[in-house]
Amino acid sequence: MPDHDPDAVHDAVARTYAALGAAMPAATELAGYTAEQLAAVPDGVTASFFGCGNPLSLARVVPGQTVLDLGSGAGLDLILAGRAVGPSGRVIGVDMTDAMIERARANVARAGLDNVEIRSGLIEQLPVADASVDLVISNCVISLSPDKPKTFSEIARVLRPGGEMLISDIVVDRPLAFVLARLVRLAPSIAMATTEERYLAAMRRAGLTAPEIVDRLVYEADDLIGLFAPEIMRDRASAGACPIGTLADRMRSSRAASAALRMGARAAAGHVWSAKFRARRC
Repeated sequence: MPDHDPDAVHDAVARTYAALGAAMPAATELAGYTAEQLAAVPDGVTASFFGCGNPLSLARVVPGQTVLDLGSGAGLDLILAGRAVGPSGRVIGVDMTDAMIERARANVARAGLDNVEIRSGLIEQLPVADASVDLVISNCVISLSPDKPKTFSEIARVLRPGGEMLISDIVVDRPLAFVLARLVRLAPSIAMATTEERYLAAMRRAGLTAPEIVDRLVYEADDLIGLFAPEIMRDRASAGACPIGTLADRMRSSRAASAALRMGARAAAGHVWSAKFRARRC
């Protein structure tokens, strides 16, 4: 069972991501996308990229497969997967934010793909049939879920026997997880992150087999600021921060917030990383 009100977390996360502007310019490079991959997508797709890894970099995608992308965002991984599975394959994206679904559909259309479909839904209640998917991917989304065990149960449900899951996600060590758990109301899109051990245990309980960590990227302070500062500021607004004040108040607040973010990033450096997880369904 989740420790927090799932609806409240979903609403806060949806508001945060709907309001986000452009991604950090080097976000796709930091996440591990190659120049060849990025050249295969239309201009502008990566401007709304907020992932933390490249789940397709280690996935064994073959033509004719059905691929499911959880929290498909603006569609970068949808487009790459759509090209990989070819005309005989199928790609399904699931996202809960109308703004991202609209962007993804437009980007997929510009890519000229007719084998990609985006559905509105929650990753804890996937609008996908049982045993209908060969590969599940996700990019920095399950960390946002208030009920990760339910999400992994849903992944196990939709995978065909022999199917594979490969996800990239933000994880933290135990001391930082303890602190973040007390900051959900302030920054829900960051505070739901948890440990690798909890991920692996939830996968096993869901019936996924041979769960493993296949790659890690430990973040330095500058990485954390680039990745998370926009989300934290949006989260503060979503949590009820007052937008009204004098120009001087706002300037002082901005300087204070910037200093606090940098201090927090330096403290968190080495305690936060992107991990790639793999598991299968027997």
